[in-house]
Amino acid sequence: MNNKERITKYKEKVNDVIQKMIYELFKSQPENYIDWMIQYLESVRFQSSKAFSTKIAIEYNLSSEEEENEEVDELPLPVKNAKTFRSSVSAEVFGVHNKKENFIPRVIPKTEEQKQQILEKLMKVFMFQALGQHEQEIVVNAMEEKHYTKDDWVITQGDDGAELYIVFSGELDCFRKMKPTDPEPKFLKKYKPGDMFGELSLLYNSPRAASIQAKEDSVLFALDRSTFNNIVKDATIKKRLQYEEVLSKVELLQSMEAYEKTQICDGLKEQTYQKGEVIIQEGEEGDKFYMVAEGTLAAYKDNNGQQVEVLRYQPGDYFGELALIHKLPRQATIIAETQCVVVYLDSNSFLRLLGPVEDILKRNAETYKKFIQN
Repeated sequence: MNNKERITKYKEKVNDVIQKMIYELFKSQPENYIDWMIQYLESVRFQSSKAFSTKIAIEYNLSSEEEENEEVDELPLPVKNAKTFRSSVSAEVFGVHNKKENFIPRVIPKTEEQKQQILEKLMKVFMFQALGQHEQEIVVNAMEEKHYTKDDWVITQGDDGAELYIVFSGELDCFRKMKPTDPEPKFLKKYKPGDMFGELSLLYNSPRAASIQAKEDSVLFALDRSTFNNIVKDATIKKRLQYEEVLSKVELLQSMEAYEKTQICDGLKEQTYQKGEVIIQEGEEGDKFYMVAEGTLAAYKDNNGQQVEVLRYQPGDYFGELALIHKLPRQATIIAETQCVVVYLDSNSFLRLLGPVEDILKRNAETYKKFIQN
């Protein structure tokens, strides 16, 4: 590889890191963006051994062959101020200075009826749906039953997080201070049986993003960090990033807080359609809100027995919201023009996660006018 090719390859790698950093920066919108960017780049250094070996190769003028064969774990990793690497975007990384322990899953005794009930709750949460039967059993066995009385705080914003929770019974409220200077936290949402919270701290090795308080006596099942990291985490991060990428293209949702979008990700379900398949039929009752992840679709309206094309959809577009907002039948038939992938929220999740809908529409008043005029 000549010097020009090496420079071009190096620029591509740098651009890739910068583009990802800008994407995460605009999602987080921190007050002190300089410190945030420094922490992000420090976390990237430890997240990617390949990126680190490239850095060493450049500094010591290693050839491309030497770079590929270099064992990163044998290089002198700098650990100064290592504690500062923990930030809102850093995933937990295991290497020479943070070795991953041999995983021995915990087993907390339960009745078969309890196990079945827990499994039913788990299968309603997107991050557990891709697990195989063996992994499901490990997770169910590791779940610990916890009881909270009315007004108990389950988690507090800013604290370290060691567990995620699934609501088994009861109801809880979620509060969050949008800025450190806010005198009081803002109410965000309610958690009811089957809902999950607390996973962000485990996914990104970050402090708690919100506070959760029991509104009434509640029973939760808690999953420990070790089981989550070893059984659930990798698949969850991959799926969440895919869904966040879809949401980032939906213009109507641009003004939503990053935390709000992560909650939407948890409610999304995915479905693939082949070319020519009907996604929704004009006149039928609507119970889902759709966003296009891949492929193209077309909308048709009946005109005296003739199907007339009225709109086309591509990744980032959405449809089906009018039936949920205004309780109307479907206003058009949507057909897949190519093989396509859509993600959707059912009516309950739509109202719970995007609602009250009026607040979202107010933030996007001018944008939404454009959509309803089409």
